[in-house]
Amino acid sequence: MNAPSGGPGTAATQARTDAPAPVPSGPVPSAKRPEPLYGGRTSRRVTVNDLAAAKARGEKWPMLTAYDALVARVFDDAGIPVLLVGDSAGMVVFGHDTTIPVTVDDLIPLTAAVVRGTSRALIVADLPFGSYQSSPEAALATGIRFLKETGAHAVKLEGGHRVLRQAEELVAAGIPVMAHLGLTPAVGQRVRRVPGAGPRRGRRTATARRQAMEVAGRVRRGARVRARGTRRQGHRGRLSIPTIGIGAGPDCDAQVLVWQDMAGLSPRTPKFVKRYADVAGVLGQAAQAFAEDVVGGACPGHRALLPLTSPELG
Repeated sequence: MNAPSGGPGTAATQARTDAPAPVPSGPVPSAKRPEPLYGGRTSRRVTVNDLAAAKARGEKWPMLTAYDALVARVFDDAGIPVLLVGDSAGMVVFGHDTTIPVTVDDLIPLTAAVVRGTSRALIVADLPFGSYQSSPEAALATGIRFLKETGAHAVKLEGGHRVLRQAEELVAAGIPVMAHLGLTPAVGQRVRRVPGAGPRRGRRTATARRQAMEVAGRVRRGARVRARGTRRQGHRGRLSIPTIGIGAGPDCDAQVLVWQDMAGLSPRTPKFVKRYADVAGVLGQAAQAFAEDVVGGACPGHRALLPLTSPELG
């Protein structure tokens, strides 16, 4: 039965409403912080949404190339959140002078191996030269093949305005795209200086291309920009999508290097690359130590000998 207005029931209700809430005893649980991209330990894969969230937080992150399962596992265990199976395999894996000869059939087994060797990193497959330029339909067919046959989580292509329709087609189909702008190796041999096109014009053109690629990716928020060879100062804040630099200065959201350049395996590296190890020297010393043990009769040692049974001797 409801109490009449102004009666004791109303007063009691008002008193209970105005009473301060009890203060909980013990420590107050803090809000859960998002896991960083670099060094995170979640068991699930990194996604493009994680990259967007990191940009919103102002968090920078590293990216490396990988071409086989063992190296990919090392980088995955090290917490590298994104790995690229690049057409740079043309030089560092297949021994070509450029990336031009690399084919889809070359990169599919490498990409599949990297996916199998990792459990957390987002794996980006490079679309090699000639596999997407002819039409949006060709780009989509190549992208679908990489996702179905390798398990890759995104694709990369070179170019700006010329491949906007290709990027739109891929993103509309649910395939995240990384657009490679600036100095692009696959077409770098065609680049010529345009008369009257100084640095100022180059910066404006690069900015326009990045912003156009951002618009192309807004269908599913799938586009990411990789900038090479042009300093990116000031553009990071103009784009809502992450920018990944390679020789483009420290103002990008992320930095990527070819792992053989980073670790000191490549005989020649671009001048912007910092070498963090001497893998070539370590491997050379290991090979020489092995050879000396063989020549000196110390290899194989007695511990390495396996007993042979009669059936095995034939």
